[in-house]
Amino acid sequence: MNTITIKNLSEIDAAAQEFLGILKTQYPDSRCIIFNAGMGVGKTTFIKALCKAMGAVDEASSPTFAIVNDYLCEDGGHIFHFDLYRIKDTEEAMAAGAEDYIYGDDYCMIEWPETLLPILPENTVEVGIEEMEDGSRVMEVGLLN
Repeated sequence: MNTITIKNLSEIDAAAQEFLGILKTQYPDSRCIIFNAGMGVGKTTFIKALCKAMGAVDEASSPTFAIVNDYLCEDGGHIFHFDLYRIKDTEEAMAAGAEDYIYGDDYCMIEWPETLLPILPENTVEVGIEEMEDGSRVMEVGLLN
């Protein structure tokens, strides 16, 4: 398990680079990354910084109503960003095509992943984000159990 602390918003780009280093060295074959945190803790904000660090040409934004956003990267690859807050169950997520994305070769960043837990790949990386009393964020990074 790895821990990344973000004391304030000015540190988010450095935290994204640190996360990317962990991802590439410890989980090089993982393409599916789930984010667990409460409402307003910073999942989308961190994903925006992470997409930028990964070379996304498109600026990341919340896919709350679209369910999935597709960001083109400088290397020609894609990052798929899911927000499953409004998805009721696994069947609905699969009907939206989630399985095709999560087992593909491109990165998938998933907010509110609960409905996909039964079908996620074994090497899914889990990121837990907790807001501390001082407003900082502590991220725990590891493989999904």
